[in-house]
Amino acid sequence: MSNRQTKTDVILIGAGIMSATLGSLLKELVPDWEITVLERREKAGEESSNEWNNAGTGHSSLCELNYTVEKPDGSIDISKAIKVNEEYQVSRQFWSYLVNSKLIRNPKDFISPVPHMSFVQGEDDVAFLKKRFDALSSHPLFQGMEFSDDPEKLKEWTPLMMKDRKVNKPIAATKIDSGTDVNFGALTRILFDHLKSKNVNIKFKQNVDDIKRTSDGLWELKVRNVDSGNVERHSAKFVFIGGGGGSLHLLQKSDIPEGKGIGGFPVSGLFMVCKKPDIVAQHQAKVYGKAAIGAPPMSVPHLDTRVIDKKESLFFGPFAGFSPKFLKHGSMLDLITSVKPHNLVTMLAAGVKNVPLTTYLIKEVMQSKEKRMEALREFVPNAKSEDWELVVAGQRVQIIKDTAAGKGTLQFGTEVISAADGSIAALLGASPGASTAVSVMVEIIQKCFPQHLKAWEPKLKEMIPSYGVSLSKHPEIVQDIHTSTARALGLAGKEQANPNKQKSIV
Repeated sequence: MSNRQTKTDVILIGAGIMSATLGSLLKELVPDWEITVLERREKAGEESSNEWNNAGTGHSSLCELNYTVEKPDGSIDISKAIKVNEEYQVSRQFWSYLVNSKLIRNPKDFISPVPHMSFVQGEDDVAFLKKRFDALSSHPLFQGMEFSDDPEKLKEWTPLMMKDRKVNKPIAATKIDSGTDVNFGALTRILFDHLKSKNVNIKFKQNVDDIKRTSDGLWELKVRNVDSGNVERHSAKFVFIGGGGGSLHLLQKSDIPEGKGIGGFPVSGLFMVCKKPDIVAQHQAKVYGKAAIGAPPMSVPHLDTRVIDKKESLFFGPFAGFSPKFLKHGSMLDLITSVKPHNLVTMLAAGVKNVPLTTYLIKEVMQSKEKRMEALREFVPNAKSEDWELVVAGQRVQIIKDTAAGKGTLQFGTEVISAADGSIAALLGASPGASTAVSVMVEIIQKCFPQHLKAWEPKLKEMIPSYGVSLSKHPEIVQDIHTSTARALGLAGKEQANPNKQKSIV
């Protein structure tokens, strides 16, 4: 058993979209820093970032109803929708920089224009959607959104969903042409190919068994080859833990105080997938509905056009479920081994609070294919079982922590946990995850490298022109950024034809 020692400037754990993004940013900011990437699977983008494991929506709040909440007074709170959209615009800017700098050859390999729609049924939900449309469509980030409650217009927008539909209650939809479909698996692999060409050391089939602080202030990782069992020691000044659901265990091993009292709640997912060209051709959109009562926000049903390896297919789901694994290729002991003395009370409180959610998820796991087809027929009334197959999606681990709302509160979203001295950081949580990767990695750079920010600012502004500026407070630059990123990413055309279109068709 070897015990080779390797020293480097930066270690990135996990070869997913987060490490790929942070590595790409750092290589542009400080090309001479040595970076090592450690991944336990045999290739990049195999877990949460993989195109078959996530929704690939390019989350920008254009269609996700859970980002706009109805307040007790009946008004719509759009603050989260604005935040998520702004974060996605940051991703678009960085990807455009990579394309314009010839670091990414063909953006069509990972991003495609696909309209984003919200679809609701019933008087209350139609009223909610109209209020949401009114609140969003006047905002510069959401220009171009249309609303209709006319079944004939909806037939134009979504022929597959309206075919054979009995319209016996009010229905409505919003549509915006500037939506995207993103293949985050392909983007992850593209970024790692780029990093490899920049002499980044990417090591696959490497499991990080332990992380500890050494007397000289470095972080030392005990790394085991999953095939041979050989152990190596890798040390670095800065470590990023971007291992998806596996990040919590690694954060706990680091023993930093900021990682105490945090737990994880795993949620599994399934999609129904249709690859039949005659059916796929009838639907050109990502259409989000409303989550069932008791369902977690990540279980919002949606029917999506997906572009994978230049082929279109339709995804419907996700059907949430429960598995104690923290990764799709994880262990059945993941949940139980994440319970430590410092988070025991938090986890127990979450267990008591989330009995209805757990029961709901276990029931979802037990569903037959026919039951899932019934849910699909809410979207596609004439869907036939033989045209759709079941695909297991990635695991998501939601954060559990004590908040002002009480002990053991389940958090939805992503969160950066970093040591006070900025020497180690971990990303926990799930959706909108990948879509906001650039924004989240910039946050890590700000938190962990404050001493370099002044020197790095010009380059950050070159890569992300809106760096340091709130887009919602500067509407005059929104259209410029939207137009320039659409052009760079090959999205110009339909969405740019009439960028100021904003209308309600009633």
